[in-house]
Amino acid sequence: MKKINNNLPRGGAEWGRALRRFLSDNIVPIMFVLICAYCIPRADLSWNYLLNEGMTRLGRNAFLILSLLIPVMAGMGMNFGMTLGAMAGQIGLIFAADWQVWGIPGLILAAIISIPISVLLGIMIGKLLNRAKGREMITSYMIAFAMDGVYQFFVLFMMGPVIPIIHNTLKLPRGYGIRNTVSLLNMRQSLDNLLAVSVGGVKIPVLTLIIIAACLFILWFRRTKLGQDMRAVGQDMEVARDAGINVERTRVISMVISTVFAGFGMIIYLQNVGNFPTYTAHTQIGMFSIAALLVGGASVEKASIKNVFLGVILFHTMFIVAPRTGTVITGDSMIGEYFRVFVSYAVITIALVMYEAKKRKAKSAAGLQLAADQLAEEEAKAK
Repeated sequence: MKKINNNLPRGGAEWGRALRRFLSDNIVPIMFVLICAYCIPRADLSWNYLLNEGMTRLGRNAFLILSLLIPVMAGMGMNFGMTLGAMAGQIGLIFAADWQVWGIPGLILAAIISIPISVLLGIMIGKLLNRAKGREMITSYMIAFAMDGVYQFFVLFMMGPVIPIIHNTLKLPRGYGIRNTVSLLNMRQSLDNLLAVSVGGVKIPVLTLIIIAACLFILWFRRTKLGQDMRAVGQDMEVARDAGINVERTRVISMVISTVFAGFGMIIYLQNVGNFPTYTAHTQIGMFSIAALLVGGASVEKASIKNVFLGVILFHTMFIVAPRTGTVITGDSMIGEYFRVFVSYAVITIALVMYEAKKRKAKSAAGLQLAADQLAEEEAKAK
């Protein structure tokens, strides 16, 4: 009996430590659960509407977010350079619209066109990030800004005079350059509507979800030789190099895969919307995708498929209900719009600060442990 009593406090302390660890590791998802729990009743939207919108956004955004997992596995952090893949996807859709190839064939054509562009851009960004080890995220962010100017020059000045554009409806009135908006009305939701089923009034885009589920190959990919190499590189580059792994090549391959997937994800995203602003559609894609992944509980050095789907559900539920909640509370829907934009950036900031704080705490603990071990060793020698 005494033994049981002695174990009770110890068990309570362990439960307390486990609870604190759980809260520390999941503070961002918990915060968003509370935000959604507060906003949903006040938004006064029907559950049918919420479920329809949630399913639509899941199909629209999940593939883009999945493209971020490979670089995290390779130790390169959040890939802000996924924007380059989104640009490649947009270029593919512009050519599909110009050649009047619509529906599923148009999406396949756009994907085929995007692949070589994404591969070249992925190789470029991978080689640049190899020269900026330890600063991959800020470097990829700056590369995305730089390549945005290249993309705009390509679309605004080269399409027409250098690259033939057949249909004048796509061109600016001056005769070259692409108009501010490209219409994809003839292929709008062609992927989502194929094999779609309705359950309780909620439309489920079965084919889109099957394509997204194909990304579960990441679970298999982790067990391949290349996947094991990427995980080794992500854990410790020097140890991986000593083990005979070509670290630089492995990192470049991870960026190529991520960029190609981002191109596919952008095509899926835009076919759902039905049109896109030529010069700005890609600008916030990286930011919102990374924010959604972090909301799902991912960190800079660890992310999984469950983080992707939890992040899409929580982040986009907030996107759905925030404007309506702002209107109900303040009478101004723009308050909700400002709130969700603010939260998008705030989530990334909080997650990165927490990651850096944990990293420094772990390094400090490792230093203290090393000092204690050295002291113990010296005392043992003295004896």
